[in-house]
Amino acid sequence: MQKSRMRQVGAMLVGLALVAASCGDDKKDSTDSVAPTTVADTTAETTPPETDPPVAAGSELAGFKGTTPALPISDEFKARLDGTPTGLAGLNDTYSYGPETYDAIIIIALAAIEAGTDGSAMADFIVGITKDGEKCTTFADCKTIIEAGGDPDYDGLSGPITMNGNGEPLEASYGIYTFGEGNRIDESLTTYVGASAPESAAKPLGVTDVVREGDGVLTFGGLLPQTGNLAFLAPPEFAGAELAIQEINDAGGVLGNDVTFSPGDSGDTSTDIASLTADRLIAEGVDAIIGAASSSVTLTVIDKITAAGIVQFSPANTSLKLVDYPDHSLYFRNAPPDDLQGNVIAQLVIDDGNSSAYIMALDDAYGTSLAAVVEAALVAGGVEVLGTKIYDPAAAGFDAEVDEIVALDPDAIILITFDEGSKILRTMVEKGIGPANKAVYGCDGNTGNALGDNFNAGT
Repeated sequence: MQKSRMRQVGAMLVGLALVAASCGDDKKDSTDSVAPTTVADTTAETTPPETDPPVAAGSELAGFKGTTPALPISDEFKARLDGTPTGLAGLNDTYSYGPETYDAIIIIALAAIEAGTDGSAMADFIVGITKDGEKCTTFADCKTIIEAGGDPDYDGLSGPITMNGNGEPLEASYGIYTFGEGNRIDESLTTYVGASAPESAAKPLGVTDVVREGDGVLTFGGLLPQTGNLAFLAPPEFAGAELAIQEINDAGGVLGNDVTFSPGDSGDTSTDIASLTADRLIAEGVDAIIGAASSSVTLTVIDKITAAGIVQFSPANTSLKLVDYPDHSLYFRNAPPDDLQGNVIAQLVIDDGNSSAYIMALDDAYGTSLAAVVEAALVAGGVEVLGTKIYDPAAAGFDAEVDEIVALDPDAIILITFDEGSKILRTMVEKGIGPANKAVYGCDGNTGNALGDNFNAGT
C-alpha cells in the first residue's frame, strides 16, 4: 500500500563540533588575506608578551566541541550491541551509527513483508514503513501489524525516521559533544538539539523503474568501512547489522525464511575496494546493500547497485549530492543531509559569540558539501568567514594550512574531517591555536572518542 500524507519526523546524528568557520571551494590564497608582518627591533627593551599558560598533557583537546546525527543511545541498546558477534563492550563511545544501521535493516525487512517480495518492488514500500500508520518500535510488533492487515509506522533506535518521498529523513537530532580531561568526551556536558528540513525537502513518493524478481530469501550485503579513514565506524555498524538480523530471525524471519547477511568492506576513495565489494555482492544476488558510510564512496558504486535493482540504504551518508541523485528510487538513508547539520554547527558558533571563523574541510563530497552549508549559514548569521580551505586528506602534514589560520586569527575554527583530523589538531596545538586557545568545532567526521584516541597516540 502507498501512503499519501507526508509527516515530518526525527532522524539522528551524533558527532563532534569544534570552533571554526565556513566552507566550500578554496576561495582565497593565503597571500590574499594575510596582513603584512612587522619585524620588531630586537635591540630595544621590550616587555615580554603575555602568554597563555601551558596546556597540561592529556587535556589539549579540552573544550573542543563537535556535532553528529543521533539521539542518546540507551544502556539497554548498548548491551544488545555488546552481545553481537562483533561485540562492542569496553569500546566506550564507539556506538555511533549502530542504531542507524540496525534501523535500516529493520525497515527494509518490514518493507519486504508488506510488498510480499524481496525483489526490487519492496523499495516502493520503504518510505511508507516510516510514516503515517500505527506506531510500533520493534520488528516483531510491526510485523504483527502488517500480518493483521494494518499499516505500521516504525519508530526506531535512531528516531522516528519519517522520510520524504525521496527516501530521506525530514528531521534530525544532533548530539553536541564537548571534550574534557584525557582528551575524551565529557558525557556530562553532552546536549542534543533538533533540526528540521526546509519545506522544499518534501518530495512526492518515488517508484522504482527497475524490475528485479526476488527468490523469497531476503539477503543483505554489507558495504561498511572495515578499512580506510572511517574504519572506526565499522564495529558499531556491523554490530547494528548483526543485531537486526538476529532479532528479525528470532521473530520468524521474512516471507517465511530467515534473512541472511553477507558482510563486505567499503574501504575509502583511495582504493577500489568498494567497487570490488559491490561487484561481489551483486553477483551473490543480494537484495539490499547497507552502506556505504562515506558519501564519496557511495557515489562511486550507487549506479551499479541501483541499476541492478538492488536497494542501497546508507546509515551515515549526508552529502547534498545524493539528494536528487538519479537512483531509480532505490537509494535511501536515515542520516539527514548536510543542510541540517551545517545549520546546527553554524548556530553553535554564533551562539558562542564568535564574530569571525575559518573552515577546514576535506576534499570529498561530504566535506565540500557540508562546508558550503556552514559557510552560508555563518554569513547569514553575521559571522565573518575569513577563509575556507579544502584540503587533501591524504596529505603528509598540515603545517601550511594551519599557518594560514594563525595569520588570519579567527575567533572560531571549524574542522570538517575524518580520522586525519587528529593530525590537524595536533598541528594546531603545536602552533598555539588548539582548543585551549581558540574556539574549535568539529563535525560528523570526528565521531566519538576515536579522534581523542588518535590524538593521544600521535596519529
